[in-house]
Amino acid sequence: MDHERVAALLSAPRLTSYRQNTTTLTEAVELYEWDLRAASRVLVLTGLVEVIVRNAIDRELAGWASRRSDSSEWFDHVPLDAQGAADLAKARLRATQRGRRPEVHGRVVAELTFGFWRYLVESRYHTALWVPGVHRAFPDGAPNLRVRRAEVAQRLQQLHFVRNRAAHYEPIHERDLGRDQRLAVELLSWVSPVAGAWAERVSDLPAVIAARPRSPHLRCTRATPHPETARHRARKVVSWTHDQ
Repeated sequence: MDHERVAALLSAPRLTSYRQNTTTLTEAVELYEWDLRAASRVLVLTGLVEVIVRNAIDRELAGWASRRSDSSEWFDHVPLDAQGAADLAKARLRATQRGRRPEVHGRVVAELTFGFWRYLVESRYHTALWVPGVHRAFPDGAPNLRVRRAEVAQRLQQLHFVRNRAAHYEPIHERDLGRDQRLAVELLSWVSPVAGAWAERVSDLPAVIAARPRSPHLRCTRATPHPETARHRARKVVSWTHDQ
């Protein structure tokens, strides 16, 4: 393999972090190849998290709505902030093809982004949604509801962040991906022990981590968790949806 030509195809800026963690161009390209494989496994793992968590929250929001009205359709009752309401409205438009087909609940849920669900467990909704119902989506979490919400929110934030990097082909080789695997399995175990066990069986991210290039010259590093502040989380990307 002509690694110089491969590097030219990728561009020097894209290879910067890989060159900084290796001593030869060949090692940098090999690390980039490994990063691609790791990203695909991250998407499998976080895909499981997104689907299982959103279904669990959706179920509890339906119960929450039923206790407050004669309908379990929470779309019309949930007290979202302006950005959340806008994201829900967009999802309903996409699900109905701008009114050209009937609204189906499941289609709307599928159109809501990972970012939407992540922010439903943030402190802004602790009183309005978490305590009255959403906490039941994670029955095996911490007994204290405030602690449980904070721990769920922290895990979703980390997994949302690494999912975005993997989906947008950004480097993830400096992250502690083993930690991400543990956070995902733990979070899903709080939804259901079956969910946690299934994710552990389906995800082969640990095998990819073990296969990371380890030449004598490779400088393996582990990044610290992403230092996101509340303001950074809210404004990092244009809107609450952040990503798809």
